[in-house]
Amino acid sequence: MKKWLSFFFILSISILHAQELKDFYVPKNATKVLETEGDLDKDGVSETVIVYNIGEKIEYQGYKRKFYILKKINGKLKLWKENSSLLESSEAGFYPESNQLEVSIKNNCLVILQSFFTNSRHTDTSKHTFRFQNGDFYLIGALNTFDDTCEFNFLNDINFSTGKVIIDEKYSDCDGDEDRKIPKDVHKEFIHKSSPLIKMDDFRVGENKFKIPDSKKEITY
Repeated sequence: MKKWLSFFFILSISILHAQELKDFYVPKNATKVLETEGDLDKDGVSETVIVYNIGEKIEYQGYKRKFYILKKINGKLKLWKENSSLLESSEAGFYPESNQLEVSIKNNCLVILQSFFTNSRHTDTSKHTFRFQNGDFYLIGALNTFDDTCEFNFLNDINFSTGKVIIDEKYSDCDGDEDRKIPKDVHKEFIHKSSPLIKMDDFRVGENKFKIPDSKKEITY
């Protein structure tokens, strides 16, 4: 009996939600960058996520990018969520042709990976994971790597659900300078509780930070 009541409750909520969603139309003068599918709200039905280049091309930046999360209801795509603040522009960085953007749905979470050169030697890669809960999408994971072509490799990995943070810094010698002092490698793991979780629409990449225990450094995500 409880299972049937639960089923009808979920069904009624789904129907009510479907009535509120608007039909999706491709934005004017937009170009599709990528598309992926997967179940984000654990209702057994896959959502569709599409990324577009939008607007006019800006010199040295390229196109702004926006993604849409869509539900398929009665054969029509309905707009569930949209965001234009998380994605880098199409030509961000030093070598735009090497930029990487991946959007996927894993374990009912939306995962956004972006990578670009900040100069001729440094690559910045970020992966942000969002989960739908309590009626909205929240940031539950942030991973960032910052790599030099040969001198260092930095990694910060934050799990906001558990609070676990991993810091890993590796250094090496690549220029043959015998007088250069190579820093010692660093590896730390600790718990940092962030409360409350950040909503997707409130999150801006690189505008959040907290202090590393027993250190003068901070983690930016």
